[in-house]
Amino acid sequence: MLDINRLNVFIQVAATQSCSEAAKRLHLSQPTVSKHIQNLEAELNVKLFDREGAQLRITNAGMTLLPWARKIVRQSTQVQEMMQSMQDSISGQLRIACTTTAGKYLLPQLAARFRQKYPGVQIFIQPCIKETINSRLLSEDADLGVVSSEVRENDLECQYFFTDHISFIVPEKHPLSKRESIDPSELLDVPIVMREPSSGTRRTLESELAKHDISFDEMNVLMEVGNAEAIVLAVAGNLGVSFVSRMASAYARVWGCVVDVPVEGLNLERKICIARRKLSHPNLVRDAFWAFIHAPENEDVLALPEA
Repeated sequence: MLDINRLNVFIQVAATQSCSEAAKRLHLSQPTVSKHIQNLEAELNVKLFDREGAQLRITNAGMTLLPWARKIVRQSTQVQEMMQSMQDSISGQLRIACTTTAGKYLLPQLAARFRQKYPGVQIFIQPCIKETINSRLLSEDADLGVVSSEVRENDLECQYFFTDHISFIVPEKHPLSKRESIDPSELLDVPIVMREPSSGTRRTLESELAKHDISFDEMNVLMEVGNAEAIVLAVAGNLGVSFVSRMASAYARVWGCVVDVPVEGLNLERKICIARRKLSHPNLVRDAFWAFIHAPENEDVLALPEA
């Protein structure tokens, strides 16, 4: 019978291509990790890795084993959690895939509060892109998913999470920083730092600008950056102006590095949702968090995007 611990070690070695790096992740010694791989290879009578200098390269046999190993380890965890749930004990792992910038700010605070209530729970927040969220939920690689729009999948269900507020930010000493508001047409005259095309922030902005007959092609786009925090730093460094979630610019606004300037006629709000698989094995941890996010004691956290 295959040993779950050996399979988990194999998965980590495959991910890192290094026994030493896998050992760090697993809090084991390198000889112990190497021994697990050797024993697994002996048990299966195949070679799982070839050594290339300081790195390991997974073999064809290893590539064949990898998805099955992940499935076996995942199902082992699910069995343990299912047995725990039958004892009405909320404990186990909770994996939350997050595609939004604002979600990355709110989730750690909610997770910390949830852990205070249920200390037996381990929570893993996993950044990912929107295109992979459905498959991760359906394959149960993630228990919950935070997305910037409702998912269109029969086997998934969504609920409203919070409203993300997007604002136009400029450097502290920018000519526009003292204005009470600006007209959308004035955006054509300033160098702007833009999020990447797949960003929910960019899609929301594009939709609102289209109502004023303004396209990105007409704007002076200085650069595209796939990270809201990096954009805030670029604006604070006087490289240009931009649109970002108010969650991402909160500290820079407090420090006075950037300033919010309202743009007339733009409704820059987007509904953030949380999704889960409809039909799956019992998961008391997931369903407890699903209900917990809108508990009255969390109203202050869900109001943070408006600050």
